[in-house]
Amino acid sequence: MISVKRKLEIRSAAHGARTLAIAPEAPVTRPLALAGRVPRVARLVALAVRFERQIRSGAVRDQSELARRCRVTQPRMTQIMNLALLAPAIQEQVLSLPRVQEGRDPVTERMLRRIAGEPCWQRQADMWQRISVAMHQ
Repeated sequence: MISVKRKLEIRSAAHGARTLAIAPEAPVTRPLALAGRVPRVARLVALAVRFERQIRSGAVRDQSELARRCRVTQPRMTQIMNLALLAPAIQEQVLSLPRVQEGRDPVTERMLRRIAGEPCWQRQADMWQRISVAMHQ
C-alpha cells in the first residue's frame, strides 16, 4: 500500500461553492554552499580513483569488466582510468575545484588527458600550473 501526504486548501469559488485544491509546495532551495554543480572533471577523477581501487582490491577483474558493467566502450574506460595517472597533488586540486555556478566548466577532460599523458609528475605540475593561471585570469 502506498500513502501520499499532501496539504490541501479549501478555496471559495463563485456563489459560495468551495473547491478542494492541492496547496502549492514551498520551493526547494539549496544552501549557498551547495549552489552550482560539481565540475565534470572532478566527478571523472573520483570515478577513476574508485575504479582503480576496485581493480586493486580484486572486486573487479580488469578495465574490460568495468567497461561492461558501466556500459561504456573500452576506449572510453581507458580515457577515464588514465585520469588516475595524474599526480596526486593535481588529483586533489581537481577534486576540490569550486562548483560551477553557470556556463561551461573552466577545466575540461581534454585538458586533463594531455596532462595525464605526461609520465613525469613535475612536468604534469608545470602543465597544470599553466591551466590554473589561465583559469584565474
